Amino acid sequence: MEFRIQRTDGQLRWVKASALVQRSPQGEPLRMTGINYDITDIKQTEEDLRQITAQLEASNRELEAFSYSVSHDLRSPLRAIDGFSRALLEDYGDQFDAQATEYFGRIRRNVQRMGLLIDDLLRLSRVSRMAMRYRTVNLSSLVEEQVAQLRSLEPERQVQVVIAPDAIVWADMTLMEVVISNLLQNAWKFTSHHPTAQIEFGVMAPGQSKTLALQGEATYFVRDDGAGFDMAYTNKIFGVFQRLHNMEEFSGTGIGLATVQRAIHRHGGQVWAEAAVEQGATIYFTVPNSALSGPPL
Repeated sequence: MEFRIQRTDGQLRWVKASALVQRSPQGEPLRMTGINYDITDIKQTEEDLRQITAQLEASNRELEAFSYSVSHDLRSPLRAIDGFSRALLEDYGDQFDAQATEYFGRIRRNVQRMGLLIDDLLRLSRVSRMAMRYRTVNLSSLVEEQVAQLRSLEPERQVQVVIAPDAIVWADMTLMEVVISNLLQNAWKFTSHHPTAQIEFGVMAPGQSKTLALQGEATYFVRDDGAGFDMAYTNKIFGVFQRLHNMEEFSGTGIGLATVQRAIHRHGGQVWAEAAVEQGATIYFTVPNSALSGPPL
């Protein structure tokens, strides 16, 4: 049993009592021996955790309110800027010289980019706070679906895709869809300047990975032979709004890999990268306890 005591100095302490009854051969109680544990520090830690949990819940509510505000309050002026810019071009375009027309084009392009940034930030926010629902997930099937979608958008691309079969994990389906779609879209994008390209989704058995994977964990990867990047900047690629290529080379908001990292970390996994300039990039990730017996402990 647990109870509180007040010491002679007036201090309140929490005590946990454990006792054992000693009985005669006939089963009659003879005496009781036991020990009292001072568990005040444990109780204080529990109280601290309750307070932290309450603060996190409050922060999540504030984040949801912020996301709603971003989604609605910021989109409205963006739509107005874009709409009036288009109206000016349509109604008074014949009165503008080439430079003015270019300025209006820049306004509209930046408005559209701001809209994409808002969308990606909201997706990142949802990934951070959505409830986890574990189930068996076939990563290979997710890769096949994403590749089919990318091919339908650019059927002229000459891209060889290699997909390891039946990569099964125990994970949240929605978050793994986010991971696979971002990684495949990146690989597709950063190979777009090459006439032919190769993209691979693969699995390294436990013990084969020489980097961050824990012993006993399989490592999954998406590899391409595209633009790559300088490994001196590898610590930046998973940051929000971090881009290693300019907008003229490759489109994007710089949030995709940050979203991947957030989704993998929510599963208790790790994500890292290896690359070389114009020799492609490989993004590795782990999903702990991917056996089908249950969610991570």
